[in-house]
Amino acid sequence: MPKLNPAMKKQLIARVNYYREMGIHDFYRRPVEEGAALEIAESDAEAEPVTPSGSGTSLFDSPLPVITDKPAALKAIREDIGDCTRCRLHKGRKNIVFGVGNVNADLMFVGEGPGADEDEQGEPFVGRAGQLLNNMIAAMGLKRSDVYIANVVKCRPPQNRTPERDECDTCSPFLMRQIEIIRPKVIVALGAVAAKNLLAVNDSMANLRGRWYEFKGARLAVTYHPAFLLRDPRQKKEAWKDLQMVMKYLGLKTAVSS
Repeated sequence: MPKLNPAMKKQLIARVNYYREMGIHDFYRRPVEEGAALEIAESDAEAEPVTPSGSGTSLFDSPLPVITDKPAALKAIREDIGDCTRCRLHKGRKNIVFGVGNVNADLMFVGEGPGADEDEQGEPFVGRAGQLLNNMIAAMGLKRSDVYIANVVKCRPPQNRTPERDECDTCSPFLMRQIEIIRPKVIVALGAVAAKNLLAVNDSMANLRGRWYEFKGARLAVTYHPAFLLRDPRQKKEAWKDLQMVMKYLGLKTAVSS
């Protein structure tokens, strides 16, 4: 069998890992005739290397498979999480807070982790910060039921502390699978923890805000977490600027004056 060039091998590994995360573990290879194998080997040798931005021709340039039964796919992820004890955050929790909203949403909000109210009810953003998020969504001319909402970690950190790196690393693969199923056009990272974990960067909110990032086929914007806005209402105007950027991209009309 011909050897894959390094770029193609890297992409093949990424694609196999994607299918494994979706719960597909069995793969089969068709027999390749000797002449066809030689042709493949020659074409691989002549192929341009694929850049990190995804430019250039590649066997994997086509979009990821479209999931038609999104509720069932999300249910499978929730069942995979189970009664999770993968990290220390399971200690003392009441409920795993998975995610809620429109499975076909164009807009997805990603927060840090559940608080006391969320842990009690098993739904993200239902406390005071959740009420503010609802108001932010309404100001965009949308309803909560129009968007999808999730968190980086799905169990409440003790005393609402910031989730630690290993806790985020343990839980974030489930979030990534949710994003790949929802396939939003825009993701809004609420706060530094969400932004840093999604983008794998360590930077200030001042530097992260006000620009677009490409993320899993979507555009990602960063704004302040509603809990932070409750502590510092002066930053609401800045958050509104971030939301207006999102609205412009999605073609949403302003529902309230800025």
